Amino acid sequence: MSEITASTAAASIAPPPPTTADRMKFYSGWIAVAVILLVLPKVFSSGGSLTTFSLIGISIIFSLSYNILLGQTGMLSFGHAVYYGLGGFLVIHAINIIGAHKWPLPLPLVPLIGGLTGLAFAMLLGWVSTKRSGTAFAMISLGVAELVASSALILRTFFGGEAGISANRTKLFRVFDWSFGPQIQIYYLVAAWTLLCMIAMYALTRTPLGRMCNAVRDNPERVQFVGYDPHVVRYLAFCFSGFFAGIAGALAAINFEIANSAYLGAVQSGTVLFSTYIGGVGFFIGPVIGAIFVTLLSLSLSDLTTVWQLYFGLFFIAMVMFAPGGITGLLMKHRPLVRGGTLFKVLPSYVVAFVPTLALVIGLMVAIECVVHYTVNPDEDPNIHPFGIPFNATSPLTWAVAAVLIIGGFLIARITWKRVAEAWDDALTTARAKGVTA
Repeated sequence: MSEITASTAAASIAPPPPTTADRMKFYSGWIAVAVILLVLPKVFSSGGSLTTFSLIGISIIFSLSYNILLGQTGMLSFGHAVYYGLGGFLVIHAINIIGAHKWPLPLPLVPLIGGLTGLAFAMLLGWVSTKRSGTAFAMISLGVAELVASSALILRTFFGGEAGISANRTKLFRVFDWSFGPQIQIYYLVAAWTLLCMIAMYALTRTPLGRMCNAVRDNPERVQFVGYDPHVVRYLAFCFSGFFAGIAGALAAINFEIANSAYLGAVQSGTVLFSTYIGGVGFFIGPVIGAIFVTLLSLSLSDLTTVWQLYFGLFFIAMVMFAPGGITGLLMKHRPLVRGGTLFKVLPSYVVAFVPTLALVIGLMVAIECVVHYTVNPDEDPNIHPFGIPFNATSPLTWAVAAVLIIGGFLIARITWKRVAEAWDDALTTARAKGVTA
């Protein structure tokens, strides 16, 4: 009886068969992504742009692998960098061994070694970790991450200590005479693996296992009631997540030709958490948007200010407080207004609210930079220029301007955002009157 119930439940949670229009939309979407990946180096051909695109591709795979845990299965992990880092270290050792023995294994296949490494360690550590969910799972993942990260500085033969392990990717067997020395070739390698992993992880969300992961996230008791073991579902999701995280770590190691303890650290785990959450855990495209946004933000802010991590943290706090659905959630909230043709009713209110909000943000930035100068660099020249804006950090006028911008911007922003809420309610009501639902 239980087997019949379980099979019936599996049939009910399986997605309906796709229509011809759905198939065309699916394939055309991925073909468009492939075309974009091919064209990008033609438009942005500088070395810095290619490096940035490679980092974005690696971050996309890493973030999507983390979303299998957090977004799909509801498991908050503080140690996802373990499988990312171990995949990177094994690939560096594999490149050295393959190059030394002249084995005919081309570099495009080497990321599979990282994926299998992440899968192996996920299978080893995941069974115990996934016996619990929620806070208990988060603490277990944090403990495992600290254990592996500390081992990286102790087991110097394998991890190389603080210096890490380096390799030369050009010594491997060549395919089509590609040495993978130029950055353009590494970009295409990362782009190909990014597209392949995105398709595979999207397909995973459409399988009965992917649906069961969603069910475990929403109501594990009901999943157990219909005959499935939530622990097994969490374990399988954990293994898939470790596999794709290992591929991301392998691509990172190939890109930089080095693996060190930073691959396993808490910063790496925190970054992927930020990317996934900021992008939006409720949507498959969310981690992709988050990875792009966080990578570009971190690279640009690090050139504009010395305390860019502080701004990064403040932005994350603001997203958690005011936009828990992430960037994708904010965009999707506007879909009913677009369908109902009422978005124009909200746009003027957005423009009005943007001005005092921008003034508040600028005032906070000036105040932060002045405080940082007094606390970190008090003996240096007070004429600083963060974000390309020159001002004197010790001038009373600077402090006065910052105070006016913060106080005035905050008070006016509260009024203008209330009007945004009113315009939003009016536009949504009009859209619903036209038969448009959220």
